[in-house]
Amino acid sequence: MVHRTPVKRSQTLENIIGTEVYLKMENMQKTGSFKIRGATHKVFSLSEQERKQGIVAASAGNHAQGVAFAAAKKGIRARIFMPLHAPRTKVEATQAYGAEVVLVGETYQEAYEAALSEKATFVHAFDDPLVMAGQGTVAFELLQQCPDLEMLIVPVGGGGLLAGTAIVAKSLKPSIQLIGVQATGASAIYNRFCSKGPFSLKKIESIADGILVKEPGRFTYPIIQKYVDDMVTVSDEEIASAILLMLEREKSLVEGAGAAALAALLYRPLQTSNKTVGIVISGGNTDPQNIPLYMKLADRLTAHGGQASNI
Repeated sequence: MVHRTPVKRSQTLENIIGTEVYLKMENMQKTGSFKIRGATHKVFSLSEQERKQGIVAASAGNHAQGVAFAAAKKGIRARIFMPLHAPRTKVEATQAYGAEVVLVGETYQEAYEAALSEKATFVHAFDDPLVMAGQGTVAFELLQQCPDLEMLIVPVGGGGLLAGTAIVAKSLKPSIQLIGVQATGASAIYNRFCSKGPFSLKKIESIADGILVKEPGRFTYPIIQKYVDDMVTVSDEEIASAILLMLEREKSLVEGAGAAALAALLYRPLQTSNKTVGIVISGGNTDPQNIPLYMKLADRLTAHGGQASNI
């Protein structure tokens, strides 16, 4: 049901960075994102009483699809709250899996607060130990597929993927270096980790809608603080450039959150020399109609002299 996603060695990135680079292609996962891992683990672990109450969740889109899919497999009623401006493709896919979608609020946080008023079993998008454990299977697979990895770069929203990855990766290979990546316009965990700004944000904005979260998770952040080696942020222009590189050179269309870790590899000095690097391409649920926007943003980066820091 949940795919063991492929790992792709990228000759293009190796030519740019000068070291071996492996892409964990979670954009090829069932429902188009790693989120199904945590959602199914949580939903399949519910008691009979919890299932009878039905499921409610809040999501910018990818968790919604994972929950809807898992609920359908178990015959559980699911109601998903999503922001008003959630990508149309993600809304339609969630409905196609059989869940009821309620559009409310401008951000994930507002959708989350609306969902909490429901009398049903809540399945959190990231701040839940069972969800984190499910997301951690990304790292478990990746280290089986590429046991020589020395650095792993992971996109971060609320921190479920990074926290789950950190526990698994550091348990299996304590020497591995873990880098978390947030969008500049939604940098709550980065701010707290690096003590560089507020970690409860009033406004968040980025093309990486899958990692737009206003504050760190109560359960995820302590794990990130303990196990993660560094955090960086990337701009929308850098994310857009990474999306286009994936499309043009790797023949894969990925979403903003899915390209964030790649953008960090390209545009941040991560000390990758002589290291074998893994990147989690976390999702591919983007609307092809956004490509002109990505091209415009990438052109803006070029116009301002932006180029990969490792070239």
